[in-house]
Amino acid sequence: MNKKSYISFAKKTASLQINELKKIKKVFNNSFVEAIELISNTKGKVIFSGVGKNSFICKKAAATFSSVGIPSFFVDPTGASHGDMGQIDKKDILIVISNSGNTSELSNILKFANRFRIKIIGIASNQNSMLLKASDIKILIPKLKESDPNNIVPTSSTSFAMLLCDCFATTLVKKKKFTKENFRLFHKGGILGETLKLAKDIMVKGNKMPVISIDKNFKEALKIMNQKKLGIIVILKNKFIKGLLTDGDLRRELKNFSGNKNLKQFATKKPLVVNENMSASKALAIMNERKITSLLVVSDKDYKKQNKILRGIIHIHFLLKNEIA
Repeated sequence: MNKKSYISFAKKTASLQINELKKIKKVFNNSFVEAIELISNTKGKVIFSGVGKNSFICKKAAATFSSVGIPSFFVDPTGASHGDMGQIDKKDILIVISNSGNTSELSNILKFANRFRIKIIGIASNQNSMLLKASDIKILIPKLKESDPNNIVPTSSTSFAMLLCDCFATTLVKKKKFTKENFRLFHKGGILGETLKLAKDIMVKGNKMPVISIDKNFKEALKIMNQKKLGIIVILKNKFIKGLLTDGDLRRELKNFSGNKNLKQFATKKPLVVNENMSASKALAIMNERKITSLLVVSDKDYKKQNKILRGIIHIHFLLKNEIA
């Protein structure tokens, strides 16, 4: 095989797998529905098990389930025969993946589950296999052509198993109405966690907010501006937002300084606000677009109301500090 053939063969391999993956539609039947219902109603954990290449698929699937709020982990069936069965409880569900369904290492874990009436969702391509015979819900996958020249190396079959597990997870996300906010709770660290932060996660609130009553004067506003150091001050009337002053507004008025000057005369009457569950990255985009350094945050229910109660303030420095991009 010469170098010029590498890309053409890789394209052929990819096309073969893509075509095999299209057979996933055959699996979307009553057994799939029963599996979704069983998983969503379980009071225990979802435990994945498989050997060989499928063990890695199981680990990935367990991690995906856990990330969307479904307690899940992987149990090695060979280790289960030497004490790891204690991890499996009667309230749990066992999802076992095996292309042939006759992998000998699965025998003990299947017997254990059957003995204690632990529900099994079996995924295999052989209807008469040991695995599907032992399973409460039988997911029969089609016979697949592997993408290597000898049709031996687990390629299409492992991709298929991963896709099926992802379809379980995404369907459960939809059924459980799992939101971005829910997802963020399980992804506090890393770039993904930062990306999913909301306005309410990075805003200042309470006594840290520079606010002043509408009946106060210029001199008092200047004092609060200097104390809070956010470069703005929010004007309130009966706890509702009535205007916004920036340090620039105050500096421009210094030449006509009057300690008793009414704040309403030079305040921005309808300052820009965002709702507290807006993503932090979207808030940053708004700041960049409007060329401003601060945003006022209100509750979702107040966002479209005429009168809005201030919940917090986002400053561009908070976004940069949290590495929001």
